Amino acid sequence: MSQPYDRIFNFSAGPCTLPVEVLEEAKEDLLNYKGTGMSVMEMSHRSKAYEGIIAAAEADLRTLMGVPDNYKVLFLQGGASTQFATIPMSYLPAGKTADFVLTGTWGKKALESAKIYGQTNVVFDAKADNYNQVPNLESLSYSSDAAFMHFTSNETIQGVEFKSDPSLSVPVICDMSSDILSRPVDVSKYALIYAGAQKNMGPAGVAVVIIRDDLLASGPDGLAPMFDYKVQAENGSMYNTPPCWSIYMCGLVYKHVLKHGGLAGAQARNQAKADVLYSAIDGSNGFFKGHAHTDCRSIMNVTFTLPDEDLTKTFIKETEVAGLDGLKGHRSVGGCRASIYNAFPQEGCEALAAAMKEFAAKHG
Repeated sequence: MSQPYDRIFNFSAGPCTLPVEVLEEAKEDLLNYKGTGMSVMEMSHRSKAYEGIIAAAEADLRTLMGVPDNYKVLFLQGGASTQFATIPMSYLPAGKTADFVLTGTWGKKALESAKIYGQTNVVFDAKADNYNQVPNLESLSYSSDAAFMHFTSNETIQGVEFKSDPSLSVPVICDMSSDILSRPVDVSKYALIYAGAQKNMGPAGVAVVIIRDDLLASGPDGLAPMFDYKVQAENGSMYNTPPCWSIYMCGLVYKHVLKHGGLAGAQARNQAKADVLYSAIDGSNGFFKGHAHTDCRSIMNVTFTLPDEDLTKTFIKETEVAGLDGLKGHRSVGGCRASIYNAFPQEGCEALAAAMKEFAAKHG
């Protein structure tokens, strides 16, 4: 099954597959962006050309996600992992508690950073079942003095995903790194959303933070400027030189998603792709076993195991030869993981499902 430019099917958990149309446009602009005589990688971030690029990226992201006017959109460095520290540094004062819902590895990492800065409370932890499920967030009991509640909408490693936005009285902060732009989201349900771009929006090097004005204003004074969301907002994400190329690429991706039906269109395509793989798992008579409970299966990261490690290694080796790359699962889950972000093609899921069916018939 030939792909443009002899590209393989990249199931890696990140950086993500990017739309070929986006890569072609970036290639066209690489040496001379829109007649400026230079690449985006070379131009001043204070130039009118670059100011237009970052402004368009923000405007298109706002349109895509329906971001209300009382939210700021920031393009920052340091990835989502830096936000693990910046958020409690900013919004976990003495005498308050940060509540955490743990459904996988990245939620745990966010908690580890928060513990450095203040009091934390774990209101749900799926560790006993190796993080194969998510709770009903509205049914949990939160701290009476909660500064915020933090959860991860999609756990890349375990392949579990929340399917709806929570309605809570406590300020909700969400790491959406691996499913942002994959489905419609009601931004008004959240005090802060953050995401590393490299899972679904663009290349590595930039994180997006969408923060409500009241939370932004409540942050303390005296933080180092690079870790101060207020400073970043006041400077339009350009307190220092931003990751110009990565933001430019995100902007191209936003336009691409808008062109192809917005987030509703993305959700329909992503669900169809995921259904192909989950049908292959469920139809294998137990040869392949999905890690996540069926009601919270991720449409971004499909995790599954085989009967034993030797068969897993053989399957991964054979699929690599066939041009299906990046299927090895994380050691904490084992087995395989197929990451099928927005730009991953339907044909790749169909090719993997066919390989799974053939392998199960041969070895089952």
